[in-house]
Amino acid sequence: MELSRGQQRLLFVVVVLALGGLGIFLLGSRHRTATPPPARPSATAAPATSTPASAPATTIGGGGGVNIYQWLPFTQQDLTAASRATVAFAADYENWSYTEPAQAYVAKMNGLVTTNFAASLQNSYATPGVAALRSAQKQISTSSGGIASIRSFGTGSITFVVNIAQRLATTSGTSNSTKQYAVTVVSNATGWQVNDVELAGAGNQ
Repeated sequence: MELSRGQQRLLFVVVVLALGGLGIFLLGSRHRTATPPPARPSATAAPATSTPASAPATTIGGGGGVNIYQWLPFTQQDLTAASRATVAFAADYENWSYTEPAQAYVAKMNGLVTTNFAASLQNSYATPGVAALRSAQKQISTSSGGIASIRSFGTGSITFVVNIAQRLATTSGTSNSTKQYAVTVVSNATGWQVNDVELAGAGNQ
């Protein structure tokens, strides 16, 4: 079935709203001892503030409507699983301590990230200059994250725009910040896993 331009726009809005319904359940599934400030959703997306265990089936039009997932390369269950993996990753990505070695930092994300991406994260965490600064300032970071929108998707891949709030304690004091990332999850034999993360403003949007 070919959609009109208006139906295509409506479809995208409905997908974002359905995704917005995943927030509380996913955010509530992983608690941290220190809670960063609430993340700000992007101006063009529904915030992840209320979430059922699974995304509701969404229809368009009257007379019984049409299941939107017939036009998407993933199922309702896929979207729920991909969203859950993304929010869990967001809680671990900026959650670390200066006393924590690279292997331990990455081990927390076992099952959430692909093997190749895990190696990349470990190398980045162990970068000499970054590691030296982390140790010198006795940095301790905690984080939480929420999905703001879907940036793009394809067969077996979804890229979410995610707000990650970080609380960073150092010998100089404590600071809070929120950054927006593009987090790509892919489907494989073990489920949905994060395969890439970058600042949302980097590259093409």
